[in-house]
Amino acid sequence: MLLQVGEVAAAGSGILVPGGSLLTKTPEEGRALALTLARHTIHNIQPDLDVLKGGRPNYSTTPDSLTAAAHVVAIEFQTIAAANNYWRS
Repeated sequence: MLLQVGEVAAAGSGILVPGGSLLTKTPEEGRALALTLARHTIHNIQPDLDVLKGGRPNYSTTPDSLTAAAHVVAIEFQTIAAANNYWRS
């Protein structure tokens, strides 16, 4: 079952920003948050774990899919870095 945008938060865990903030102390924490946000996004879009895991053999070995996943994390990290003023001095 693929969800529409308005249904995403209601169907998944509802947690889209863990802790309710994008602020982190370090770039390393920001990167970890980016990975977490990407995972939460996927789980909220596709809340059926069996379906999600069923597709893993396909996308986990496809370079284009792996590149797309890395791109999602990079965009999340870019957003977090900007929210942190590219790490406050």
